[in-house]
Amino acid sequence: MAEPSSVSPENAWVGKVESSFSDNGLDPDDEDSDYQQETYKETYKDRRRRAHTQAEQKRRDAIKKGYDDLQAIVPTCQHQDFSLGSQKLSKAIVLQKTIDYIQFLHKEKKKQEEEVTTLRKDVMALKIMKINYEQIVKAHQDNPNEGKNQVSDQVKFNVFQGIMDSLFQSFNASISVTSFQELSACVFSWIEEHCKPQTLRDIVIGVLQQLKSQLY
Repeated sequence: MAEPSSVSPENAWVGKVESSFSDNGLDPDDEDSDYQQETYKETYKDRRRRAHTQAEQKRRDAIKKGYDDLQAIVPTCQHQDFSLGSQKLSKAIVLQKTIDYIQFLHKEKKKQEEEVTTLRKDVMALKIMKINYEQIVKAHQDNPNEGKNQVSDQVKFNVFQGIMDSLFQSFNASISVTSFQELSACVFSWIEEHCKPQTLRDIVIGVLQQLKSQLY
């Protein structure tokens, strides 16, 4: 004959309840676990929000520092604008002044490059003149007697003076200075009449013949 079960009705009921929880996948500690997970999620969101806020603040600080550096570097940003009074320059004004200053620097750079090109040409011309002068000096040293029979500077001046005197005589006889307009018209008319190649050739020949007769 089987022995009667020693499990009390109360213990048997508790066992059934625990078994029911176990069968349904429920754990008495699940409530604490859900609370911990929710707390962890909120903490993670807070960390992300704080990291985003810090990154945004760094970005804003970097932009502000950039504008401050521009305002300190660009000279026109440092000039007092009386229309603004003591008001701080806006970002738009700082950017516009920076653009204007960069364009000014580009123009100055181009101007300096043109000046450098001109100076290089001058240097090249001076070098050529120096070489020619050295060649003339060397030729004179090699042939010291050469050039003794050359025309003097005084004779050259006399030829030039004779040509200019002849031109001035015709100029003085043809030009009227009553008004500037009349003077301009007379000058052009005189040039067309008395400065033709054939006319100038005749003047030069006459001056040279006169000087030749004086010299010889």
